[in-house]
Amino acid sequence: MSNKRVAVITGAASGIGKETALKFASKGDQVVVADFNEAAGNETVAQIQAAGGEAIFVKTDVSKYEDVETLVEKAVETFGRIDVMFNNAGIGRITPVLDQNLADYHTVINVNQHGVTHGIIAAGKKMRELSIKGVIINTASVFGFLASPGTFAYHASKGAVIMMTKSAALEMAPYGIRVVAVAPGAVDTPIIQGYKDNGMVESMKSKVMGNKLTHPEQIADSVYLLTLPEASAINGSVVMADEGYASFK
Repeated sequence: MSNKRVAVITGAASGIGKETALKFASKGDQVVVADFNEAAGNETVAQIQAAGGEAIFVKTDVSKYEDVETLVEKAVETFGRIDVMFNNAGIGRITPVLDQNLADYHTVINVNQHGVTHGIIAAGKKMRELSIKGVIINTASVFGFLASPGTFAYHASKGAVIMMTKSAALEMAPYGIRVVAVAPGAVDTPIIQGYKDNGMVESMKSKVMGNKLTHPEQIADSVYLLTLPEASAINGSVVMADEGYASFK
């Protein structure tokens, strides 16, 4: 068994997930890239390997518990352990609440909320089984705290992530497993770029320091820092990585 840490990252084919996978790999960690997008996920792995890192890809639909359970098992089967689980996969839809298509609503909830649930449970069970004092990190959002028009399902899912983080941290503390969340603001990801046409991106940029979108690499840095022993006092917390979006109101 290697002495290197093993980090499992969902939604690692693009955006925050991809940059976080690259970050962990650059620090010498072994990385399991998980995403539903097989081609882009394999590109992330290829990029890591080209830089001399170690990574595998596991196609994963986080809305299905059996997929996430298989993901965790594959990580342990390949690298011998799991130290970090970053439940990052997420989607967004813009729809006024009274025009909400319930099928779309449940799709967002199944990925953003249930996907995190599945990651917490599957990784937590495996860490407990292997007696690993690991770290589970969940991607929340400023929109778990602040309302914005047209994103009812997204708000519901990210609000749930915040409370699931606190609850899981409380219950997993006896096993030495930390559970924390990071709450990005206006990050330059494919989800945010999809909102350009309705003026939402410019509005968000006007509410943060420097009037610019946050880079995914900045969130990746924050996630990495939360997994270090030096961050051991941070547990059950939601760390705002929003360049002041929630505070500058």
